[in-house]
Amino acid sequence: MPEWLQAGGWGLLAGLALVLGALVGYVVRLPQRVVASVMAFGAGVLMSAVSFELIDEAHERAGLAPTVAGAVTGAVLYTVCNILLARRGARHRKRSAGRQPSEQEQGGSGTAIALGAVLDGVPESVVIGASLLGGGAVSAVTVAAVFISNVPEGLSSAAGMRGAGRSKAYVFGLWSGIAVISGLSSLAGYALLGGAPAAVLAGIIALAGGAILTMVADTMIPEAFDNAHLMTGLITLAGFLLAFAVSKAGG
Repeated sequence: MPEWLQAGGWGLLAGLALVLGALVGYVVRLPQRVVASVMAFGAGVLMSAVSFELIDEAHERAGLAPTVAGAVTGAVLYTVCNILLARRGARHRKRSAGRQPSEQEQGGSGTAIALGAVLDGVPESVVIGASLLGGGAVSAVTVAAVFISNVPEGLSSAAGMRGAGRSKAYVFGLWSGIAVISGLSSLAGYALLGGAPAAVLAGIIALAGGAILTMVADTMIPEAFDNAHLMTGLITLAGFLLAFAVSKAGG
């Protein structure tokens, strides 16, 4: 199978986890602590992937300076975009406990939430595609980390959307669209970064890592902490160690 097709396929697979999570979150009324615990686990998985797959790889490719510059740039860009979307109603897009505004409460919040979902998903997908560059195999750890973390993201967000009165068509149309965008973003990561200098590629990988880590801190951990309370740290550590073990087994 051509590598460009693999890149799109792996990104799409990771994105489909959002649809799976949304299906569970919209159809099944899970206790808030269960949703929060799953979110904490997903946050730990992503933090491990950022540490041992993205930031570490960027450092190996080009050293400390491009890695730091890329990570800081990614964090700043994500934060600026997130602030703008939060003002339009997307601040609690991953919350399940009734914090998402309805369209009647804040007009345009549905569009802001959709754009926020794109903002959260694109950096993850780009690095999946980039991991195929140079003729290597796709990073199984990165794909697994994104897939595992996407399930609680879709689950929690869909539960919140249901509570805000959004329709099934909106919820599943949104997450299906994000899954497709994930596949296209992964394909773009492969197509656009091929032949890029090592420092540029390292900077892009680190940029994605910085954006993902900021997303975890800004949107995933708050949902987990609100409802899992003192168990959040232990559950997050479990996700972190699982991804770490997979990373070492794959290496």
